[in-house]
Amino acid sequence: MTKNTADPPAPAAEPRWLQGGELTAWMSMARVMARLLPALERELERDADLNWMEYHVLAMLSEQERHTIRMSVLADRASSSLSRLSHVVRRLEHQGFVRREPDPGDGRYTLAILTPEGYEKLVASAPAHVEAVRRMVLDPLDPGELEGLKPAFDRIYAAVDAAERGR
Repeated sequence: MTKNTADPPAPAAEPRWLQGGELTAWMSMARVMARLLPALERELERDADLNWMEYHVLAMLSEQERHTIRMSVLADRASSSLSRLSHVVRRLEHQGFVRREPDPGDGRYTLAILTPEGYEKLVASAPAHVEAVRRMVLDPLDPGELEGLKPAFDRIYAAVDAAERGR
C-alpha cells in the first residue's frame, strides 16, 4: 500500500509541559541567566574597560603554560565559535594584550599568547571582578548550596553541549 501524499501528517507527540517545581525552577534560572552576565559585564566594562569575553580570554590564557594556547582549543574552552573568538582576540591584539603566531609544531594552527601587558591588565582587573562574582553569586549561597552547584551546572552544560553537537 502506498501512502497518499494528501494525507495529513501524523500528530506530534504531546509536549512535555513544565509542571510545578520544574516551571518555577526554570523561571528562576531564566531570570538569573538574563541578568547575571549583563550585570557582571557592566562591572567589567566600568572597572576594567573589558567585556565579559575579553576578560575570560585573558583569564584562560593566564592559566596556560607559557600563557599560550591554540585558538581552536581556546574557542572550545570559551564556548565560542572560532570566528567570534578571532574578533575578540583581534581587539585584544590592538590593545597589546594578546598576540597571535603560527603554531611552530603545526603551522595549520594559530597560537594565542598573553603578553606581559595583557597579564598586567588581567591582574589589575581581577580583584574587582572577583568581588562582583562573590557579591552576586557566591555570597548569597550557603556552603551546601554552593557545593551542589558545580555538579548540577556540569550536567546542564553536558546536555547543552550534546544538543549543540547534535545539530
